Amino acid sequence: MSSSSGAITGTTGSTARRGTAGGAGRTGHRLSGVAIAIGCVLFLGATVWAALVYRPYTVPTDSMVPTVQPGDRLLAQKVSGSEVRRGDVVVFKDKLWGDEPLVKRVVGVGGDVVACCDAQGRLTVNGKPIDETYLKGGGPASIDPFSTRVPAGQLFLLGDNRAVSEDSRLHLSDAQGGSVPAGDVRARVDGVAWPASRIGLLSRTSAFGVVPGGGSPGRGPLGLLLIAIAAGVVLILGGAAYDPVAKLLRRR
Repeated sequence: MSSSSGAITGTTGSTARRGTAGGAGRTGHRLSGVAIAIGCVLFLGATVWAALVYRPYTVPTDSMVPTVQPGDRLLAQKVSGSEVRRGDVVVFKDKLWGDEPLVKRVVGVGGDVVACCDAQGRLTVNGKPIDETYLKGGGPASIDPFSTRVPAGQLFLLGDNRAVSEDSRLHLSDAQGGSVPAGDVRARVDGVAWPASRIGLLSRTSAFGVVPGGGSPGRGPLGLLLIAIAAGVVLILGGAAYDPVAKLLRRR
């Protein structure tokens, strides 16, 4: 009697353990499915949003070194000229500048007086000196001195590599004093997509904060979209790996 009773108890305990493990396994399986579903929503949603909002551009010259390099594949948010601020790096196309889209930095907007250079070789906007830390070699802001007032609805654009950049300085004798209509802007550069060694968001400058109404350059949702895409990949891979890992652990 005693022996029989012991056998029944052992079987019941084993069954209980299997039942507990089975319940945990089913819960884990459901949670992994939820993780995969959320991951797909994040990944696909962010990818589609990025495709709608951003366009890829390739940098054709070295006029924006060191901010971007020749051949860099850029991600630029489609914006209107009215959204552009001082300090923004933009893609634009103007018939007087050629047939290809160009990449330059906005240093002046309508109404600004842009001049160069002060005693320290710095650009000035409305009389305020601008510490352009992004310039190749640290400056000067221009080899040749100039001064111009930007007409309403126009933008004054310079490259970061001032020694070689063909920019608004080259068109100072034009009717618009080297400025470009804000409507010529195609997009604002937010990040570098390729090569792999340079992937990342473009650094924003605070240089124009000294100009009344200057503020910081604009930035689109690229950072949040990249986080959402990365989180989606992690959830999808983690959810997909749950069942094989759980089975392997149960066998051991």
